[in-house]
Amino acid sequence: MVNTGAASDRLRALGLDLPDIRSNPYYVHHRTVGSNIYISGQLPYKDGELLGQGTVGREVGLETAREFARHAALNCLAAAVQAVGDLDRVRIVQMLVFVASTPDFGEQSNVANAASELLIEVLGENGRNARTAIGVAGLPLNSPVEIQMVCTAL
Repeated sequence: MVNTGAASDRLRALGLDLPDIRSNPYYVHHRTVGSNIYISGQLPYKDGELLGQGTVGREVGLETAREFARHAALNCLAAAVQAVGDLDRVRIVQMLVFVASTPDFGEQSNVANAASELLIEVLGENGRNARTAIGVAGLPLNSPVEIQMVCTAL
């Protein structure tokens, strides 16, 4: 896949916009150290609402979990842009995808692939990253997915 043009144009071509992420009195959404940007864990919020709750493999199906992962990754991109001001200045270094799932689910990497696909569609090679996808017993607000990232500013 060859990506040309601005990352923000590719994002709009997908019918997406970077969301506004609300501040939190207990933590920051990003911390910049040198050219590194550490993104706090982001949940699948859209328009200020958590898209769903539950455990993947029980109340939440695979395709729904993949959509939640895309939204969480979009929120991570929004936090990165808050840090550097421009989507074209963002390179994803590492992504940690947490999936609240049943012990026998085993498809955490498939959920994470949806986030990876979005990042590559928008950022091209700057969206490819080192990645970990793990199943956990629970996440904040009973969210099915949470994503944390480390980025670098270009």
